[in-house]
Amino acid sequence: MEIKNRIWMNGSLEWYAYIGDAEVFLGSREVPTPLEEGDKWTNMYGDVFQVIDGSITLVERVEPPQRYW
Repeated sequence: MEIKNRIWMNGSLEWYAYIGDAEVFLGSREVPTPLEEGDKWTNMYGDVFQVIDGSITLVERVEPPQRYW
């Protein structure tokens, strides 16, 4: 499967993508690799993404997950 969005990782190992015309933070360790159809994850800010028809889409925004130090 080919992902239709342009995605990249920066030097801090954080994933970004263009969704529409906006540059969006996808997450870091929570992003599944390799991305496959139906994969769904929530980044540290509570943005929920899912791969639908080969495109990464922002599905919803929820309460950010609890971080334990």
